[in-house]
Amino acid sequence: MQLKSKLFIFLLLNILWMPAFAQSYSLGNSTKGSEDEAILHMMNKQVGQFFRRFNMEEDQYGKLLKTTDRRYHNTKIRKKLLEQMFDVHNPRTNSTLKNYFIEDVTDKKHPFYLEFLNNNWFAEVAATFTSNGEDQHLILFLNLEESGLGSKWVISNVYYSYTSGFFPDIDSAEAMKYFLHPQSHELDFMNLHKALDHPSRIQYYASDNFQPDYLTLFFYLMKTGQLKFKEILSVKFHFFQIPDWYFELSYYNRSDTNSGWLISNLKYIKEADKPQLIKFYKSCTEQ
Repeated sequence: MQLKSKLFIFLLLNILWMPAFAQSYSLGNSTKGSEDEAILHMMNKQVGQFFRRFNMEEDQYGKLLKTTDRRYHNTKIRKKLLEQMFDVHNPRTNSTLKNYFIEDVTDKKHPFYLEFLNNNWFAEVAATFTSNGEDQHLILFLNLEESGLGSKWVISNVYYSYTSGFFPDIDSAEAMKYFLHPQSHELDFMNLHKALDHPSRIQYYASDNFQPDYLTLFFYLMKTGQLKFKEILSVKFHFFQIPDWYFELSYYNRSDTNSGWLISNLKYIKEADKPQLIKFYKSCTEQ
């Protein structure tokens, strides 16, 4: 009888515990501690923590879940958690589109999880540099790259309005006026002065497939001291890992549970269109 009684109590506790288990991930309320403690627990304080919570691999108190834990990758709890990982004050991330995204990500047959070493996510760093004593604002793009037994962040591209002005879009009709005759080699390229004497038009003499390498130009300006780093202004991330989706991750410093690293932009993008978009972020690294 004693063994049967213990077994009955054990089964009863499990039945009572299961619904409470799903409810314990309610992010709007805290059952212990102060409101400040609730905010501290629930905010995504680090990008790595965002990864783990997105995948349902960490509980609401920051404790890593073992793969044997019934909460690990639990679809029901993950859905509730994902709803709170968007910037709820932003109409771009607080609409029915969010619901479609969550349904796709948590599909029972084919769920999708974020992978740290998947290189289809990029950092965008806005920073201030100085040039001739004046502040210049640049945007650096960084990408994860395998290195040795691990990985590292590399600068993959840069946007600097000053250097972008060096290479405006070429007017095809205008460009047709400037070319080197196919028999120029017979004249020892004496007509090359047409290109070299007019630097403002020199790009017309490049291949039709020419694309300026702004990262190399940025490194040159840094190496020659024409551009000097001052400070970092902000950081955000761009994710293309989820099939047919793109989202942006930004940091929000708020005094409520909807704070920390949150999804700040969400778009439905066909997989066929992604390569061209990704090229912008890593145009200077291997495709």
